[in-house]
Amino acid sequence: MQKRIQSILLISSSYDAFLLEEDGRIEEQIFNEYVALNLRYPPRFIQVTTAEEALSILQSEPIDLIISMLSVGGMDPFNLSKNVKLEFPNIPIVVLTPFSREVSLKLSSEDTSAIDYVFCWLGNADILVAIIKLIEDEMNAEHDILAVGVQCIILVEDSIRYYSSYLPIIYRIVFNQSKKFMKEGLNEHQKMMRMRGRPKILLARNYEEALDIYQKYKANALGVISDVSFNRGDVKDNNAGIELAQTVKKDDKYMPFLLQSSDINVAQTAKEIRVGFLYKYSKSLLQELKQFLKVNLAFGDFIFIDPKTTKEVGRVSDLKELQEKLFELPDDSLRYHFQRDHVSKWLKARALFPIADVLKNLRVEDFKSLDASKHFLHSTIVNFRISKNKGVIATFEPSRYDKFVKFARLGEGSIGGKARGLAFLNTIINKNADQLNFEGVEVTIPRTVVIGTDIFELFMESNNLYEIALSEASDEEILDRFVKAKLPHRSNHYLRQFISVISNPIAIRSSSVLEDSHYQPFAGVYSTYMVSNTDDVEVVMKQIGDAVKCVYASVYYKSSKAYMQATMNIIDEERMGIVLQEVVGQQHGNKFYPTISGVARSVNFYPIAPEKAEDGIVNVALGLGKQIVDGGVSLRFSPSYPQKALQLSTPEMTIKDTQKKFFALDMDNENFVPNVNDAINLLKLDIKAAKEDGSLRWLGSVYDYQNQIIRDGIMAKGLPLVTFSNILKHDVFPLAQVVKKVMEIGQNEMNQPVEVEFAVDLQNPDGNPIFYPLQIRPIVEGEENLKDNLEELIPEEQMVYSKSSLGNGIIDDIYDLVLVKSKDFSPANMIKMVPNIEKVNDALLAEDRNYILIGPGRWGSQDPWLGIPVKWPQISGARLIVETALDGFCMDPSQGTHFFQNLTSLRVGYMTVNPVTGNGYYNENYLLSQEIIYEDEWILHVRFKHPAVIKLDGKNGIGAVGIPEN
Repeated sequence: MQKRIQSILLISSSYDAFLLEEDGRIEEQIFNEYVALNLRYPPRFIQVTTAEEALSILQSEPIDLIISMLSVGGMDPFNLSKNVKLEFPNIPIVVLTPFSREVSLKLSSEDTSAIDYVFCWLGNADILVAIIKLIEDEMNAEHDILAVGVQCIILVEDSIRYYSSYLPIIYRIVFNQSKKFMKEGLNEHQKMMRMRGRPKILLARNYEEALDIYQKYKANALGVISDVSFNRGDVKDNNAGIELAQTVKKDDKYMPFLLQSSDINVAQTAKEIRVGFLYKYSKSLLQELKQFLKVNLAFGDFIFIDPKTTKEVGRVSDLKELQEKLFELPDDSLRYHFQRDHVSKWLKARALFPIADVLKNLRVEDFKSLDASKHFLHSTIVNFRISKNKGVIATFEPSRYDKFVKFARLGEGSIGGKARGLAFLNTIINKNADQLNFEGVEVTIPRTVVIGTDIFELFMESNNLYEIALSEASDEEILDRFVKAKLPHRSNHYLRQFISVISNPIAIRSSSVLEDSHYQPFAGVYSTYMVSNTDDVEVVMKQIGDAVKCVYASVYYKSSKAYMQATMNIIDEERMGIVLQEVVGQQHGNKFYPTISGVARSVNFYPIAPEKAEDGIVNVALGLGKQIVDGGVSLRFSPSYPQKALQLSTPEMTIKDTQKKFFALDMDNENFVPNVNDAINLLKLDIKAAKEDGSLRWLGSVYDYQNQIIRDGIMAKGLPLVTFSNILKHDVFPLAQVVKKVMEIGQNEMNQPVEVEFAVDLQNPDGNPIFYPLQIRPIVEGEENLKDNLEELIPEEQMVYSKSSLGNGIIDDIYDLVLVKSKDFSPANMIKMVPNIEKVNDALLAEDRNYILIGPGRWGSQDPWLGIPVKWPQISGARLIVETALDGFCMDPSQGTHFFQNLTSLRVGYMTVNPVTGNGYYNENYLLSQEIIYEDEWILHVRFKHPAVIKLDGKNGIGAVGIPEN
């Protein structure tokens, strides 16, 4: 390893960097591998967020590798790569991208000639280690393999998706093997210095490259893993892998060779030529690959020996054990190993560099005695472990866990997407504490413990659950098997300590490696359960254990498998972490709930003037957040204009469109039983119950029947309503300001719009009200961010074009359009048009067809001289509503009306077109030339042969409907 990567420039948003590093653990993995090879200095990461910063660093710092994510501020990563290669042609450039259909299409249309490798981010931090090692192996292969005799494994694969999955697994197994040798070397008097035999992994992406690598290094090849279909002579050859296998087997019949293909028929061919076979679409693909690679792997402890007899006198497996056993080990053995740096090297392998450096520089003669040096080392380890647990994620230590520990992890695996989002929230809250310093308000995350994915894997393997999990069994059968299985023994000890500290109910949430990922909307796919935590410890232990198993089982429910397939993920790749979280709120009799739950988004695609898209939007409700998550009625407001809530604009709207029910946890513990339905022990209650609990006093108003007005507060007689008036109008609690600041900080840290879930406890008996951020996630790119620049479109080339539109995204499945004809139009006829429009709407709904609706004036106006006075059910099939102006008939758009509430809640696109004032255009002549399905004197229903593509740019308020293809 004469050539190595020492400095890595990571170009990404703060969130991407956090996601990759996962609280520093990626660096621990890199450090372990480096020390195993006796490389003194592991690579350092320089993280920047913009192209400008990246180019500046390249001018001033020696950089060996550039890794760029897609969220680069200032420049597209592909153009940035071209610019860098012109000036720095020898620096390898890797683009690391989340895996999604949109990204795949983007890559296929981009010029990637300046990029050495493209890798997919699949929720596993091991990918960074694999990238670095792959490039280093390529740099060192010729010398190390041919001159020294290092072995190699050849991987032939042209699919970015698959080599991104395979390489981390292959490297992980190889690293474990080299760690075994390293530990043996440490106990054999610095023999680790000679243990430089980690096999290199060499990746080929076409036939010629694969054959060249094999011919060059075949004497030192451990084996070959090859795809079947890849390029040969710049043309896709569906038998290239088979021919390569035959060539290799002819050369060396004992050479291990694994063919992998998406064609199951290749299995027979593989059998005939006596090579292994993997089916790429197998649910257990990665498990099978592990089986092929796993040979003679072991994890060793550090063994202390008596220098005279060389016999073992003690062993430790980690820093904690070294701390505990330091005073038990014989002085002669400690002196022997310390003087030879054995222990410091062993610690460096575990990325414990500060302690390793202390040990390396520890001189017994600098202390009065060896005993004094032991005490110094012991206190150093203790201080190091305490400092290591500060910040984002502390290690869960049962003996030290108390109410002051906000966030702890149990296990060494990944913490999963949801937990990572929560940990990131905790980080930015601490980092921006001065900006979140609101008088009389505390901002903090709830007390949380995360169970790592390694516990999930241990649970699955020790109970032999993969067979039933990956089968076609029903959800109930899978759940039954999981609930009967046993959790790993150590988890019971940890859960007992956790319960002893928590007095509130406990939420058991999913946190899979793919959930809440940066580019894929996995939120809400898996289950969340709540346990009342009111009974004796054994009952609560069983309930939490059952809830954990229920969440694990939900990974393999039919809906989850279908979602995996729809998002092109491999279910075998999914691993589940668990978030155990104190439920926010207060107990009221047999129920428990927070005063407020909410979801805030930093971009609003339905702004009502003077709101702007970038002001964001907040949905809040009384009680548990299930009310919002399940699409129930909630109050919607802009944090910049909290007093302007559309739903509260008239008494009639307030009564109709505000919350009538709320969710609370049933504190009767007997109502929790393992069930596929995770809401089994939730209560859905009338808001009158909240009035009795006293929690409505901040949120409530009363409708006075006698005077037909709404009175703020709940002291008057009448119908209680959830209006949040005391908070939004009278600032009893600065909800809008706190939410706005949290969104602003989150968006700055993530370099893109965010969604934040939160809860508020206004009845905290111990002091100030508490605002609890519960989750932060980027707004999913495919769903929200429109890539096209609609400002560049020529209006006259579109079917409809508007500079005043609402909604966001692309709708590409609409074949029907309903139009109010301009010829002979008279406002006097608008009321007569209603039944005709309703008839067309009903006919389209019966065929399950949505449509575009175009007409003059305000749709839904109750004044028939301002617009067609339809009610919402009469046009409910419309996905896009266009309001036009005709000569002599110009009206203000529908925004601000009751009708508009339906647009926002149902996410219907909306445009206003007024050629008279120069706002927009629509081509009525084109519509009149299309196939007519229905026509009367006022209404025209046409159908296109191909879909009309609707594009809505919510941030800039521009919308366009393209002319369908002929």
